[in-house]
Amino acid sequence: MQLNLDMQISTAQHFLESHQHFLAQVAGFFIVEDRVLRTAEGLLSQSQIETMWEASISKVTSILAEQFTRMDAANHHLLVKDYVSLLGATMKKYGYQASSLVEVLEKNKDRYHELLVSDCRKQIQGVFAKDSYEMMVIEKENEYNMNVAALQLEPIHVVPDLPYVAPFSSSVPGACRIVRSFIEDLVSYLSYGVMMNSYDVVKRYLDKLLIEVLNDGLLKLIHSGSLEIAQLVQIAGNIAILERSCDTFLWHAAQLCGLPKRLLEKPHSGLTARAVLKASQNAAFNGLITLANSKIDEFMLLLTSINWTAEETPEHANDYMNEVLIYLDMVVSTAQPVLPREALFKVVSGALSHVSDSIITVFLSDRVKRFNVNAVAGIDIDLRSLEKFAEERFRSTGLSDLGKEPSFKDCLVEIRQLTNLLLSNQPESFMNAVIREKNYGSLDQKKVAIICDKFRDAPDSLFGSLSSRNMVQNARKKSLDVLKRRLKDFS
Repeated sequence: MQLNLDMQISTAQHFLESHQHFLAQVAGFFIVEDRVLRTAEGLLSQSQIETMWEASISKVTSILAEQFTRMDAANHHLLVKDYVSLLGATMKKYGYQASSLVEVLEKNKDRYHELLVSDCRKQIQGVFAKDSYEMMVIEKENEYNMNVAALQLEPIHVVPDLPYVAPFSSSVPGACRIVRSFIEDLVSYLSYGVMMNSYDVVKRYLDKLLIEVLNDGLLKLIHSGSLEIAQLVQIAGNIAILERSCDTFLWHAAQLCGLPKRLLEKPHSGLTARAVLKASQNAAFNGLITLANSKIDEFMLLLTSINWTAEETPEHANDYMNEVLIYLDMVVSTAQPVLPREALFKVVSGALSHVSDSIITVFLSDRVKRFNVNAVAGIDIDLRSLEKFAEERFRSTGLSDLGKEPSFKDCLVEIRQLTNLLLSNQPESFMNAVIREKNYGSLDQKKVAIICDKFRDAPDSLFGSLSSRNMVQNARKKSLDVLKRRLKDFS
């Protein structure tokens, strides 16, 4: 009987189609020779068979090594690996040394992982591309079991009232299924031989997948510049769910690897990816702040067009502030059901601080050459509307119940102190260190000097005609004049 291993395999696909027959031929030949030898009727001695086995297995491993390098699909690796493992286990039962088969699989472990990660990257990109980033609405029990319960995305163990509005969008269960499939395929590939540390290997590769594929994909979404505020809010909420799911992924890997539960509960069992996802969630929060501030900037452009030398005090808030309030209300309404309260505070407080900074920036800019007390009174009306909104939303979001400091209203302290100073009857008290620290502690003296220098009540002089004002107004003007001189001396 002859064993011919001189196969001319030109392509990986050809090998994939013929590998079962090829490996079965090897196994069959030596199983038959072993049985013939045991009957003492064979033409070959045991040493001759062993020599043939060594030569044959060397040839087999050489062919396998070459073909593995040609394969460009992870499932092809896994398919061939199963038959190689079967060949090794079978021949070992008959006393043949098959360690070289294990070695060739071990050497291709990283290559298999690369291909598997590449497959997962394409799948996750597809999942992200198809997602509208709106909360999933689940109307059927089997949909809930498939998208929530089976993936342990909610702590409850019973189906809630349907339709069920999930706190995540469709890419979350989609990504979780891909990650779990990755774990299962990787454990399957590592099932050759006896690997004492298979869990550690799976955990290391899982960490890389979550960081280099899932997390990087989320960051690309966040920084794409093509998202609306509601979509970015949902992505931030999705990341929170995915970050918590890291524990579920570890449990799944541990179960498949046969790791005892007590070992997984040790501190070293965590994933670096969890901290990385947490950082990406912060990136999403910062992206929300940037996006919200960018939209607010559009509304603040209207501020420069108001009448800065109005003859009468306005009765209502300026148009720009109405637009700002409508937009901020939308941001809070969209973010509150999805974001953790700490994140909600960060986003809303960031937007309110930006409004405050923007108003002061307009006062400082060359676009405002001069302004009078009536314009300041109008800003005061705007600010009161904004402060009322801040107080109401701080209570309605539950942040006041946490004793959260500072509050939303505190984000407006700089523009509030500036407005109070410009409307004060004794503005020169700003130069008193004790009063300044108490009432104007957030104001920068250089900014105050620039702004006060633009403050006019009439076009013909610094304060207009004193005789045309009452005594209180005259006193305030004199005080402001003193403040201007002292601020110039300070500068």
